Amino acid sequence: MNPNGNPSEERLLAYAAGTLSPPEAVVVAAHLALRPANDAWVRRLQAVGGEFLEEASPVALSADALSRAMTLIETDAGEVKAPSPLNDMPDLPEPLRRYALGPWRWIGPGIRARDVHAPRDGACRVILLKIDPGRETPRHTHGGIELTCVLSGAYATETERFDVGDLEEADHEVLHQPRVVSAIPCLCVVALDGEIQLDGWLGRLMQPFVRL
Repeated sequence: MNPNGNPSEERLLAYAAGTLSPPEAVVVAAHLALRPANDAWVRRLQAVGGEFLEEASPVALSADALSRAMTLIETDAGEVKAPSPLNDMPDLPEPLRRYALGPWRWIGPGIRARDVHAPRDGACRVILLKIDPGRETPRHTHGGIELTCVLSGAYATETERFDVGDLEEADHEVLHQPRVVSAIPCLCVVALDGEIQLDGWLGRLMQPFVRL
């Protein structure tokens, strides 16, 4: 977990290199849209990577590379591609507006979730999570990675506060109970790998009814 609300350097480097999993990349892209300084840093990394590619030794193409490229060009030229429709939440950061959204689902008192129809990576997917002021999630850990970027409002864990643009990195070693501390609902975009694991005996009783 990075205490300053920014992704770890390793995650930003993976994003710049294009090796981050698609769900994680969606959340990091939303963070970068809200943090221009971090976005500029990632663009510099990408520019440096481009320079390395230009200086790399040429590699011979396959014998049919030209014919395959021409086939793709001809196929694209014959298609009329309509612009991707925006979803019904125009206030979302631009990287999120390009994806369709599922309906809001009730998760618990004052907590709702909505699927973001972005590319998945196995069990890892993207959701929007909206929590009302004063509400908190059950205390939980995670089956895999959980990346959370705050889009509006704010929440706090036992040790940190996360405001608009902040990104929390959590995994199976993190046990927390986010609580909304803003006067407005807290809206977050989350890359979630697997199911959350509720803590304690009460959590185990509730686990079949909490699906995120």
